[in-house]
Amino acid sequence: MKGHALPAAVLILSSSQAPATPAGPSADHHQHLFSPALAELLASGSGGPQAITARDVVALLDSAGIRQALVLSVAYMYGSPARTVADEYGKVRAENDWTGAQSAQFPDRLRAFCSFNPLKEYALDVLTRCAKDPNLRHGIKLHFGNSDVQLDDPAHAEQLQRVFRAANASRMAIVVHLRASISRNRPYGADQARRFLDLLSLAPDIPVQVAHLAGTGPGYDDPPADAAMAVLGEAVDKRDPWTRQLWFDVTTVAGLDISTTNAALVAKRIRQVGVERILYGSDAAVGDNLRPREAWAAFRRLPLTEDEFETIARNVAPYLR
Repeated sequence: MKGHALPAAVLILSSSQAPATPAGPSADHHQHLFSPALAELLASGSGGPQAITARDVVALLDSAGIRQALVLSVAYMYGSPARTVADEYGKVRAENDWTGAQSAQFPDRLRAFCSFNPLKEYALDVLTRCAKDPNLRHGIKLHFGNSDVQLDDPAHAEQLQRVFRAANASRMAIVVHLRASISRNRPYGADQARRFLDLLSLAPDIPVQVAHLAGTGPGYDDPPADAAMAVLGEAVDKRDPWTRQLWFDVTTVAGLDISTTNAALVAKRIRQVGVERILYGSDAAVGDNLRPREAWAAFRRLPLTEDEFETIARNVAPYLR
């Protein structure tokens, strides 16, 4: 997620019902809400994202002709090692609860996943708590970059194993921002992707969605991310049993300024894993991020066939069905 400001106004086109004739994809599989408290934390005195409510997201969906969206809590931001937060665990709980309650206002349109830094000592407590909450029980969001997860660190790997096992036991899907921290220059590429495949063996019964085609966006100008995606694509191509429920979202990979070379590379990776595993997403409505309607239009400029676009547009992850 990048950017700093929500548009000055958002037109509310519908409060509960999707457009009668959808013009865009069936679902947006990567959206976010920002509570007033979280927006204040990120402002840091120099401006930041405004609060984003469920009503704001539904308006954006309506403008794009999209029926449903997955809303990923950003509670993990409180656990970032880049900041120190008083009562961190309490604020993580509160952000998750707020996101769940917001999404519950539109039960036919939105589904919320809770989130947390998986390396924190409270991680399993948050997961267990979310699993018991009807508004959050469907899944979790893990952001390896923001949480500074390093898959080649034995202690990190051991803790992630606990989290993946617990999510599987609770039948909670996982959306993972796999890309390691760029600002901290953490190792990332083929080796980390192989280690991630090992984690999948601990979650055989749930969907696992890799965000941003294993990158971070916006765009796809990230060779380490493509190296990771190539490994995951090869595993899918070889029918690795642990990839049976592996999905990939294309959130922010196709910006308006994507080069011809990178656009071709995105199309190649999509075809490598198969269009039936590709999920549309557009990310939080902040800063320079394209809104759902514009993001779909940008994605449509990739060198894919109409049949491939149609398949991707109609793909809906199991957790939204």
